[in-house]
Amino acid sequence: MNRPLHNAFILVFAIALIFAAGCQEAQAPSEKKSRLIAAENIELKKQLAQRDKQIEGLKTKHAAQIKQERSKLTESQKQTADCRQQLKEDMDKKVNEVLMAAMDENAKIRMENLALKAEIDELKEKLNRPDESEKKEQ
Repeated sequence: MNRPLHNAFILVFAIALIFAAGCQEAQAPSEKKSRLIAAENIELKKQLAQRDKQIEGLKTKHAAQIKQERSKLTESQKQTADCRQQLKEDMDKKVNEVLMAAMDENAKIRMENLALKAEIDELKEKLNRPDESEKKEQ
């Protein structure tokens, strides 16, 4: 970016000199004109140097901004990964809690079911055998 700007200024200056020289007679420029041209050259060089400094300052500022944004991006990615990991752990914990509660409830129901089956078997047995009270009545 530094080179094209410099070349553009030189080209513009050269074209201006060619036009100025073409419009005049083929005489050597007077001392006053030579001083004006030299002063203009010096001024253009100063302006060019200032632009170069501005460009370098902007490049430095831009590089710092990019570095800061990359740092923010890295931090955001780390936070996202941490949140995902925490969410996964919380979900695993909840699933395990629900699963354990369901297993406990299932075990209780099975125990109750076994107890009821035993009670049913006992009642069936009483129905199938003659009752001692019925024997006494006969």
